[in-house]
Amino acid sequence: MVRIARKIDPKRIAELKKKIRDNRYLEAAIQRLAQTLTNELMQRSEPRL
Repeated sequence: MVRIARKIDPKRIAELKKKIRDNRYLEAAIQRLAQTLTNELMQRSEPRL
């Protein structure tokens, strides 16, 4: 399957660059990733009937 890349959006890229410099944003993003991973691991470790 061939994937077609989206057009580059300079405004969106500028927004993302601004976010990645914001420590609060990064901390929240890392926390969300950690929570998602934890939830996934917990679901996999639950006994299945």
